[in-house]
Amino acid sequence: MLKALLAAQIDKMERLWAYDASYMRRILAASPRTFLRFGFVSQLVDAKAAPVEALAAAGLVGALAEDCGPCTQIGVDMASARGAKPEVLRAILAADEAHMGEAAALAWRFARASLARDMAACDPLRDEIVRRWGDRGLVAISMALTTARMYPTLKYALGYGKACSKVTVAGVASPVAHLAQAA
Repeated sequence: MLKALLAAQIDKMERLWAYDASYMRRILAASPRTFLRFGFVSQLVDAKAAPVEALAAAGLVGALAEDCGPCTQIGVDMASARGAKPEVLRAILAADEAHMGEAAALAWRFARASLARDMAACDPLRDEIVRRWGDRGLVAISMALTTARMYPTLKYALGYGKACSKVTVAGVASPVAHLAQAA
């Protein structure tokens, strides 16, 4: 019964976001208990602790570090549904800092510096985030970065990360700096 209810949740999620969640089905089949715990990951980000564009920037930096399409796409779609502006999302994807807006650019630089372990750059950015949005904002941005990396990493580890795809924002294909650099 529990497996059937959880499978229905996966079905709903796939329909809502046009996303292949086959890897989630594998987790559910192997261990409903693990799947239930996994379901709490998305709730780790306090969506009210920092501006939506800042959270989107950190999350997309994390997704792009691990993914070449589907997980990045769902990150874009979810950020858009939370109110992130399409032009800001396009700028984040393109690594166009000048057009991200102040909040997104700060979180984008912080996320990139964090992943690069560049503490000389990261420390003052962290201080600025705390100055603007407090420790709660810092934790939310850090969680957005971290959780966004978990999904594609898990998907690839389970053998489901085989397809790269274009990323669209508001129905328009958007250049992605990560993909352009890899080509």
